[in-house]
Amino acid sequence: IGADPPKVQGRPPSVGSPALEVRDLSMPPLEPTGRALHGVSLTVRRGEVVGIAGVSGNGQNELLDLIVGEDPRAPRDAIRIDGAASGDADVSERRRRGLTFIPEERLGRGAVPDLGLHLNTLLTHDGPPLVRQGMIDRAAIARLAAEIIARFGVKASGPQAVARSLSGGNLQKFIVGREVVKKPSVLVVAQPTWGVDVGAAARIRQELVSLRDDGGAVLVVSEELDELFEICDALYVIAGGRLSDRLPVAGVSVERIGELMGGAR
Repeated sequence: IGADPPKVQGRPPSVGSPALEVRDLSMPPLEPTGRALHGVSLTVRRGEVVGIAGVSGNGQNELLDLIVGEDPRAPRDAIRIDGAASGDADVSERRRRGLTFIPEERLGRGAVPDLGLHLNTLLTHDGPPLVRQGMIDRAAIARLAAEIIARFGVKASGPQAVARSLSGGNLQKFIVGREVVKKPSVLVVAQPTWGVDVGAAARIRQELVSLRDDGGAVLVVSEELDELFEICDALYVIAGGRLSDRLPVAGVSVERIGELMGGAR
């Protein structure tokens, strides 16, 4: 890895109150091959992008599952969303509190492969104005899908195009767009540009920075150090289920991050 890359263009962040906090979270793995977490603490404030760097398999997936509620075992006060103790809240309640999630797996987790893009909006837009009293407004979901396609430069035949018909980069732009247009308080995203082309990667990174500039809090887990240095204001490093101290990007070197990824303290 060479010199640190330039930052994605955006205005200087105006950092506000904590939008996401993890407090001294320790947890054994759900699966025998999983990774236990040990005393993990982190903070993401409004108006900043915070990254987690690390080699795959060091506890990233376990931590994300606890943050977004797919693993419901966290103590109530170990995870706070906009100040509200949320460790015991289910996925739907965390969404209502302003947290959204973009998983690493696009087909099958981020999108239903054989459903149209318009219907895939319902995975996370499951309330008004798209759904009222259990009734889906099909015209409204088609309009939203068309808006995302246009705004995020998604190459698709239209809102009814099935998810599996899109290239990886275009599907990722749609999934990112679906979450960004919600204007969440907290966006958690795993491997945002894994496997996508240069143009799509640039668009996705710029959208994450734009969400930050609009006062959102963004947590990015990525194995791409260049990406993290490009878009993040601060970093943590995960190794062996333990998280480093918070590191301002402006004051840390790629070499130091590499040492921490290797287990140095």
